[in-house]
Amino acid sequence: MQQSSIGSYQFTWFDWFCLWYPPGWLILFNRHWQKYHLDADGWNWFEYGLFLIPGGFYLALLLRWLRLGCRFPGKQEAEFELDYQQAFRDEVLAPIVEHYFRAELHQIENLPAHEPLIVAMNHAGMSFPWDFLGLAYLLGKTKEWVVQPLAGVSLFEHPWMRWWLPSGWSQALGGVRAEADDFEAAVAHKTVLLYAPEGLRGPCKGWSQRYHLQAFHPSFIRLSDRYHIPILPVICLGNEFLHPWAKNLPQLARLISMPFFPLSLGMVVFALFPSMGVWAMRTRLHYYIDPVYELGTEIEQEGEAKIGSSELRTMAYREAQSLREKLQSQINSLLS
Repeated sequence: MQQSSIGSYQFTWFDWFCLWYPPGWLILFNRHWQKYHLDADGWNWFEYGLFLIPGGFYLALLLRWLRLGCRFPGKQEAEFELDYQQAFRDEVLAPIVEHYFRAELHQIENLPAHEPLIVAMNHAGMSFPWDFLGLAYLLGKTKEWVVQPLAGVSLFEHPWMRWWLPSGWSQALGGVRAEADDFEAAVAHKTVLLYAPEGLRGPCKGWSQRYHLQAFHPSFIRLSDRYHIPILPVICLGNEFLHPWAKNLPQLARLISMPFFPLSLGMVVFALFPSMGVWAMRTRLHYYIDPVYELGTEIEQEGEAKIGSSELRTMAYREAQSLREKLQSQINSLLS
């Protein structure tokens, strides 16, 4: 994958139109990538135009498939590109996060002075992970941290994602696969890692369970202890409204190998404009920063010697659920 030099991406009238017209967000993401990377298999101008009309995406998909010789877009392996992450943050995320989602950090006095960190946040919305991207943007802007979100494997490998977004896009932006080895490697490299302790249970729970935290996976507790990396808890309010009134259909999701399949009125519009898959409803994303979480003395005393023991796993699970209960109490208080 060849990359051009990182410079200032100049918004044209078409880019501003895409920013304020929901089916155009996918165009903006791909055009920005094509500014800095050679993407011979990517979308072209005529296909972009079809995104903007009802049902036009399906014709664009067919035309691109024919143009590529009746094959899938090529799969590219990519490395994390710090320069590109910063360019995307400043040139694309900034207007979306600040003016559309109107995201705000609260209690910033609780932000520690130094990284690395595991930032543990409630993840929700049954949509593109805008709550994670919003927090990554604000932490990068406020503290100039390099932030890498942990993302589901489907965001990297699902065939539908290879048609939507450029191959390697998620990795270049710093996405870390939600797999044990990748998670551990990222933590070991002393990064600021965004982590959803609920896993997919958070965004999959649906509107009826909004703001009800699901069980926390204890892996982040064990890795925090192993590498002596602090845990920074963050509460996000507003992310449940990224896709409101949605119900998950897990059987259908498994059939198409997706993490979730929402049923809502919005899916009628999505059927007409599939390029809206990276869009979400307008909401206010409020992030409340908790003080750094102190692990219980039992966990710390065990140390690395028993990192794989059943006793430590049990203690880590109890510690994770203790943090969940604490954050749930704070969410209830903020909502009331």
